[in-house]
Order: sequence, then C-alpha cells, then structure tokens
Amino acid sequence: MCRTDNGISKSSQKRNRQKIGPRRLIFIAVAMYVGICILVAMFERRLIYFPTRDYEGTPNDIGLDYQPVTFTSEDDARLTGWYVPCADATYTILFCHGNAGNISHRLSTIQILHQLRYDVFIFDYRGFGHSGGTPTERGLYADAAAALKYLTTTRGQPNDRIVFCGRSLGGAVAIELATHDSPPALVVESTFTKLADVGRLHYPYLPVRLILRDRFDSLQRIQRLTCPKLILHGSDDTLIPINLGCRLFDAASEPKAFIETPGGHGEAGFAYSPEFTKKLGDFLTSTLSSRE
Repeated sequence: MCRTDNGISKSSQKRNRQKIGPRRLIFIAVAMYVGICILVAMFERRLIYFPTRDYEGTPNDIGLDYQPVTFTSEDDARLTGWYVPCADATYTILFCHGNAGNISHRLSTIQILHQLRYDVFIFDYRGFGHSGGTPTERGLYADAAAALKYLTTTRGQPNDRIVFCGRSLGGAVAIELATHDSPPALVVESTFTKLADVGRLHYPYLPVRLILRDRFDSLQRIQRLTCPKLILHGSDDTLIPINLGCRLFDAASEPKAFIETPGGHGEAGFAYSPEFTKKLGDFLTSTLSSRE
C-alpha cells in the first residue's frame, strides 16, 4: 500500500477528509449565516430609511401658498417643514410621511388635505430633505413631538385642533405621538403592527427580532389610545400586507374604523380615488363635529 512521508496511507487521508468534510460545510454555513446577520445588524438603518435631500417641488407648484418652517427638536436636531394654510380651516392636520423621499414627494397628499379644508403641517424627519441629523426610531419620535410643539407653542394652536395623520412608517410615528398627546382624531394608512413583523415577511430566514434596534411597536401602543382612529390599507399591498393593518385595527380600542382600499403600497389609501378621499372627509367631519 502506498504511504505518504508521515506514514499515513493516501486511502486513510481520503477517509479522514470524508469524515470531517460535512462538519466543515456546516461550520462554513453557520459562519456565513452569522456573518450575514452581523452585516444586516450593522446596516439595519440603511434597510429601513431611504431619505433624499433634494426637493422636487413645493406647494407653489400645485397652486398653494405655504410657509417654510424651521424648528428644533429637544435633542437639537434642526428640522424643516411646510405649513400650508387653508382660509376657512378650523383644524390642522399634522402629517408624518413614510420612510423614503422627503416632503416634496407628498404634494398630492397636501393638495387632497387642503381640498378637504384643513391646514396642513408636514415636516421632514432628521436626515430627510433639508433637516439635519441621522434617522433613528427615537429620533423620529422626537421630531414628531417637536413638530407638534411648533404648532402649539409657536403658532398657538390648541392640541384639540390638531389631527395626527401618518402613512406607512409615519403611521407608527403618529401612533407613538398619540400616546403622549391624544389628538381629536388619528388617521393612519398602509402601516404595520411592528417592524419585526414586516422584517420577517421579507427576511424569513433571519432572526429579525434579535437583530432590530428600531422596532416601531405600534401594536402595543395603539391599544392604549382612546382617541377616534381611522385605519386605511390597500388590498394589494405587498410591502406591508393588509393583514398587518387588520391586526393593528383589531388591537385598537373603540372608537375606530377601517377602510380597505384598492392598490398597492404606493397608491393605496385616501389618495387612491375621490371615493376614498370622500370617505376620509366624512370620517373627519363626523368625528370632529361631534366635539363641537
């Protein structure tokens, strides 16, 4: 039998390789999996927030007067927004946008809310648009609180005249804000129960709950809200499926309403068609008039 210099036969070496081969494969697979988890954890916020800096337009481009606003959060983030007045409005809608772009990508939303005869205050979170800083969950909550403080302190608007409205990730921000300052009405659309539920849908083989630092747990928070709530969700939403919106609605206490609209994540909600814009208007009119 042929032997190597150290006295071990080639056939014995082959048998040894066959024995340890699967273990090495398992070790490599585990190492790669752990490495992927570490990379996802390191770049988590790049997978959540997609801000852009440049404006694509202003309310003037859709025939609306507006006031550019600069204000500061409690942790000194310099924030920017637009205040869009409506001549005969008696309520203001504080709008929290989603996780991508900036306020200039919400001109159609501003126009719809203005047509419903509401003042609109829309702002950019830190790191979005012309706002300074870097987005985080805690930071976004602080930014929304600062936006509300601007309305109540700088503009002198009563809390009970400010409706909170949020879309997608902004729905989670609006819900969190409502746990501290109960609004006369809360409107959220295309939003989720908690971010981990969305993560598990899109990354089913990763331990999302262990990795996430920014959690946006709206499911736990909405149970504590006593204000009137309207939840809208698109039936064809693949980014945040409608079952998450339904679960959020089920967890909410009365008074509440749910509206299913056609469309996917980008086009569903009260902006989908005049029919659903009217439903939003009817909800707000009914809810707010009952307070008069």
